[in-house]
Amino acid sequence: MRKAVVTLQVKEADSGLSDSNVAFESPRTSEWSNTALWLEGLRKKNAACGIPKYSYKEIEKATSNFTTIIGNGAFGSVYKAVMSTGETVAVKVLGANSRQGEQEFLTEVLLLGRLHHKNLVGLVGYAAERGQHMLLYNYMSNGCLASHLYVWIFPDGIDVFTVQWLHSLLTFVYIDDPGNNHEPLSWDLRLNIALDVAMVLEYLHYGADPPVVHRDIKSSNILLDQFMKAKITDFGLSRPEMTKPRLSNVRGTFGYLDPEYIDTRTYTTKSDVYSFGVLLFELITGRNPQQGLMDYVKLATMESDGKIGWEEIVDPVLKGNYDVHKLNDMASLAFKCVNEISKIRPSMREIVQALSQLYKKPNINSNRASSSTLSKTPSALYEVSLEVKQSEDLRRLHSR
Repeated sequence: MRKAVVTLQVKEADSGLSDSNVAFESPRTSEWSNTALWLEGLRKKNAACGIPKYSYKEIEKATSNFTTIIGNGAFGSVYKAVMSTGETVAVKVLGANSRQGEQEFLTEVLLLGRLHHKNLVGLVGYAAERGQHMLLYNYMSNGCLASHLYVWIFPDGIDVFTVQWLHSLLTFVYIDDPGNNHEPLSWDLRLNIALDVAMVLEYLHYGADPPVVHRDIKSSNILLDQFMKAKITDFGLSRPEMTKPRLSNVRGTFGYLDPEYIDTRTYTTKSDVYSFGVLLFELITGRNPQQGLMDYVKLATMESDGKIGWEEIVDPVLKGNYDVHKLNDMASLAFKCVNEISKIRPSMREIVQALSQLYKKPNINSNRASSSTLSKTPSALYEVSLEVKQSEDLRRLHSR
């Protein structure tokens, strides 16, 4: 895996932000107080959703007194734990004084208690004691997708306590065995991961009642099990669709945020589609969305005259080992997903169908296509250029 230095990203989007529609007017009397109305409805319907509750002492022992840290995020620290049953789990601990996190904690417990899909990271327990709130998940031995696409490099001599402090400033830091350089993801594996994520988003949008918008799809929230199957985690920001504008702060991760959500303060399932499109380009290019990935993609389309194709932006670590036709189809799909007008974007159901067909297609070649081959087939990038023009025309009509 290439040792590209990834600059630590300051979380401008989340720094000090909280949802102004969530009020905490009284001290917490139980782990279920201060829930939003829609969450309260879930609680009454599902009680604690059948998820086991653990004591603080059990978690403390399983994590060797919270010394087995494997990651940090906006929510808090993540620890590897071995339970008394011998089961290995990941424990996510809500950061101290994180009132915003309390709401996200409740959202995860109540939502994951009723959502069931093979590509969801399973919630196997929770703890709410001594002012501490913790979530127990199935342990994903291959870590997050981001750690396979680029390497987080910290300055020499940085200690765990500094990393814990940094978590409040960073979108995500994955520090489980930071010296372990993963093998580059093959093209077929990248396609498999994309299909795994698409299928679970289709489930959230069409199989859940009411439909759930994840709102924070990104590579650090995609975890990989021992078989490299992708699973989505972190449902703290998840909500039903909100189609009426509300005076609330923008929530999510810059680089993945739907521009229409930023402008209108409304989010729908198409907001997840936009984030998924960014994720597809992240898989294709191996570039960090928080370091100008979409500017890179737009530049590639602007400089193209319809003859280049998407190979110009493909991850160099693949060394040409991919099917150029599948690459073009996947990149074209990604570009449709990130259309600035949400109504033009495909649905997750359509995306799953497209990726499934792509997955089933036999590999025609595993190297770059020759210029003669490209000249005989319509360029996917040329189709994109037409879509860009159509989008601009529609945008002009909307502005009138």
